Parts: sequence; C-alpha cells; structure tokens
Amino acid sequence: MLTVHHLNNSRSQRILWLLEELELPYEIKHYQRDPKTMLAPPELKAIHPLGKSPVVTDDGKVLAETGAIIDYILTHYAAGRLTPQDGTPERLSLDYWLHYAEGSAMPPLLLSLVFGVLPERAPFFVKPIVKGITATAMKSFIQPQLDLHIGYWEGVLDKTPWFAGQEMTAADIMMSFPVEAAASRGGLDKRYPRLQAFLKRIHGRAAYQRALEKGGPYAYA
Repeated sequence: MLTVHHLNNSRSQRILWLLEELELPYEIKHYQRDPKTMLAPPELKAIHPLGKSPVVTDDGKVLAETGAIIDYILTHYAAGRLTPQDGTPERLSLDYWLHYAEGSAMPPLLLSLVFGVLPERAPFFVKPIVKGITATAMKSFIQPQLDLHIGYWEGVLDKTPWFAGQEMTAADIMMSFPVEAAASRGGLDKRYPRLQAFLKRIHGRAAYQRALEKGGPYAYA
C-alpha cells in the first residue's frame, strides 16, 4: 500500500489531495516541523537521505519529489484518471506543469520567503543593513519575477479553466501549491481574478477537504 510521509504545511498536501481525488487506499505517517526552525524533523532522513517531504513508500520503493511521485501514481494507479490522453496537447501541458511547478515557479517564491524572514533573524546591530539589502532585492528582482510568473498563470487560465485544458487534471494539483503560496506571500491578489477563482474551485472540492482532514492544519488553504 502507498504510504505518504506527510509533513505539516508542506508540498505533500498535494499528494494527499491527488490520492483522495483518485479514491485510492493509502496510509499517512505524520511529521511535524520544528517550531523554531520550521525544518522537517530528523526522522524523515530515515526514510530519504534529504529528509524532506513529500516522500512516498510503496512496496519497498522510496519515491521523492512531488512531480515524480505524481507521475508514478498516475502511471501505476490512476487508470487514466486526471491524465489527458497520450499524444494530445493537453498531455504535453500536463508534463510541462509537472516540471514547471517546482523548476520555475517555486524558486522566486522561496526567495521571497527567505528574504522576508532575514531581517527578523539578523542580529540587532546589522538589522538596518539587512533590511535595506532585502528590500532592494525584493523590489529589483524577486517581486518582478513573481509578478511575471503570476501574470503568466493568469493568462493561461484566461484561455482554459484548468491549467492543462478544459478538464481538471493532475496539472492543477501540481500547480496548487505555487498558486497558494503566491496568494499567501507573493502578491497574488484581486488583480488576478482567474487565479482567485481557481483557488476557490479547488478549495471547495470534496477530495481537497478530505485531504485537509487527514493531513491536518495547512496554512495555505
């Protein structure tokens, strides 16, 4: 049986949602972040050397990285559900979003998070300097990159209701975390009505709600 090694407030929430959409049996092992560092506990390193989530185990196999895990589940368990037909433009889009979500979308969001907390954690005697550096970086590089990506997503959803076409697919599950993170700290606001509507649609899905109940508190929802 699939076992999801689930870290609170992490990308592994997407795996729970996918499994609920597919109505597949699975087990959850819960892990909690350190309240001070917000890092995953060392117990996760016993499952995978990097000690990060999501990690899924299945019949002796250890799977890491959200896109790879989703691809594995779609290939071995989905029976065509949430997956466009091979050879279609929609299938190409699915493959693209599975890679884009972490490869291109998340780096500026992570930079925004890191630069946002740097002034708070800097020693008091260098706080003004750190604050000035982070403000400059946010204004000149990080926020423009975020605006570029968020505008791109809004444009995609202006053409089709879902990221990979007319029907919901695993691409939407994969993209949920970047969109949620952008709404939380990246500047995704009422200027982007299609993305806000997307979040409302996915958060209202029964499978999404079941994943929240099983996964525990999730700040981005």
